[in-house]
Amino acid sequence: MTSADAYRAAREGIAFINRSDRVRMEFTGAHALATLNGLLTNDVTKLTPGTGQYAAALTAKGKVIADLRVFAVGGTQLTDAWTSTATYVVDTGAAAAPGLLAMFKKYVNPRLTKVRNISAEIGTVGVFGPASATAIAKVCDVDATALAAIGPYAHVAGMFGGARCTVARVPDLGVPGFDLFVKADAVSALGAALKAEGAEPLDDATAEVLRVEAGRPLWGTDMDENTLAQEAALDMIDGISFDKGCYTGQETVARVHFRGHVNRTLRGLRCDAPSPSGARVGFGENLDAGTVRSVALSPRLGAIALAYVRREVENGAVVTVRWDGGETQATVTPLPFD
Repeated sequence: MTSADAYRAAREGIAFINRSDRVRMEFTGAHALATLNGLLTNDVTKLTPGTGQYAAALTAKGKVIADLRVFAVGGTQLTDAWTSTATYVVDTGAAAAPGLLAMFKKYVNPRLTKVRNISAEIGTVGVFGPASATAIAKVCDVDATALAAIGPYAHVAGMFGGARCTVARVPDLGVPGFDLFVKADAVSALGAALKAEGAEPLDDATAEVLRVEAGRPLWGTDMDENTLAQEAALDMIDGISFDKGCYTGQETVARVHFRGHVNRTLRGLRCDAPSPSGARVGFGENLDAGTVRSVALSPRLGAIALAYVRREVENGAVVTVRWDGGETQATVTPLPFD
């Protein structure tokens, strides 16, 4: 159940959540750049130390193995547990991690690029809300003005508990937000320090509502290895470069972008009543015009959902969402929700 206090804090003040279930991998070696650029949908060559990007790893047929974030460390040792030779740190959600790790194991030559899972050494605390930069500046000894000015996935170094930490801007919940990377044994103390600055604990259910409002797809729920990258609208959230060199799955992505279209895309539904994940979307005589994926009951918007909807159904159209034992009307809307 959504916490009204946590929801209000994330939208109007500050809230924090332990995100250490995400999996973090360190790439080192002279060929790390070429290796990642050949596997990911975005252009890693454009990154400089202190910047980052959202991207995806695909099958050869352009289906989504994982979505992820890439942080260009550049040997700056932004946290004490990241080695001084690290070039990039990649992190992904827990559900997507097995497939991504298997891909790296298959395609990364360990003689040229080393990949090390650092999830047990580094924890992640998400801090969200309009007041997040001010509180983080106090807790992690960084400049609040500079922190507020950095772009998505850019990151700066700070200090917490006598050790380096990394503060990265992230758009995951649709409100001002940052992920703080610290030593794993410092996660609890960091939460306590943020709480002392007025931050409200953010529970998983409320974070899920915010994610759905933001229209951010979740691997394993809104996309998987049967989903094309553009079906999941990863191009609409800056997850794909259309002018970079070759990478796994590029042929399908380019063909869709330059020569055709996908038959369905991830969009929003504003529902008259809550519907379950898996419900079918009907439009006119077409009873199979889409499928509901993530669902949420928003304190601000009411019943909402992320759904794959056929391209011929325009935004603003009223559809019928049906499931065993029930149905409701819904309006198709672009993402993110207003």
